Amino acid sequence: MNMRIPFGLDEAPLGDGLLRRATPQSPDFGQAPSGDAEKGHVVVDSLKVRFGGPKDGTVAVDGVSIDVEPGEFVSIIGPSGCGKSTVLNVIAGFTPASAGRVEVDGKPIDKPGIDRGVVFQQYSLFPWLTVRKNVEFGLKTQGMPRAQREAVARTFLGLAGLLAFENHYPDQLSGGMKQRVGIVRALVTSPQVLLMDEPFGALDAQTRVVMQEILTNMWQRQRISVLFVTHDIDEAIFLSDRVYVMTARPGRIKAELVMPLARPRLPEMTTSPAFLAVRQELQRLIREESLKSMGAEIQGDGLQGLSMDIGADGPRDKL
Repeated sequence: MNMRIPFGLDEAPLGDGLLRRATPQSPDFGQAPSGDAEKGHVVVDSLKVRFGGPKDGTVAVDGVSIDVEPGEFVSIIGPSGCGKSTVLNVIAGFTPASAGRVEVDGKPIDKPGIDRGVVFQQYSLFPWLTVRKNVEFGLKTQGMPRAQREAVARTFLGLAGLLAFENHYPDQLSGGMKQRVGIVRALVTSPQVLLMDEPFGALDAQTRVVMQEILTNMWQRQRISVLFVTHDIDEAIFLSDRVYVMTARPGRIKAELVMPLARPRLPEMTTSPAFLAVRQELQRLIREESLKSMGAEIQGDGLQGLSMDIGADGPRDKL
């Protein structure tokens, strides 16, 4: 059973008073919204992934259920090795599910498809192609005429502030610029869902913050569904409508938090009481699971010293 924590726009969390339970068995779980059939609805229901054989294998994720509504920005966060990227890879069609249901717009996923764009932490650009040719690549494979794909690519590069670099090669770009090209290349083919696995993990802190602002601005224009994997708590809060917190391996959903920030997201929101309250709650949840993943010996004597005990709530002075 996972826990859903809906922080209101004008309120900070007050213990159990704002908690309510949410389970995959709820009547509305995995149901598309009423009205016109919008695209980009992701349903993961009771997902289990095992690597290796039934006796000597490893269960990476077990019983994971998440739901991304059309046009929603959802993040997954958790301790290292909890299976965040595994969930993303199943949705992308790179990794098969051992059990459970995984669908996009009601269609089961069993292989990669053009309805899902993927952005990895590695830049994964073709070094022998220019920036514009990299962006055009997916359009070319779809059979779009040259003049049309050039126009589309230039439009998207303009949105990302990269039009002046359309004829540059990847090795002439900074890390942030390379990742912007990767995001544009994933968006230009008009996927229903954008899957992002630690896309800013290799960037320095200042560039990472700028990239977060660029991404949220581009998302505001496109409003496609995004599932974003990250280790960065502030990044998850700033970008997301909702955040799922995973447990230590085997990964399960520990909690689901509804973000209390209005759109559009602005840098000054990161110091607001609502932002800080959600950050504190996420830090507590993830710390609990990080300690579990490190083993009992770390939770005991390994974290004691200098007259301090360190537990799930952080350091405490001994009296």
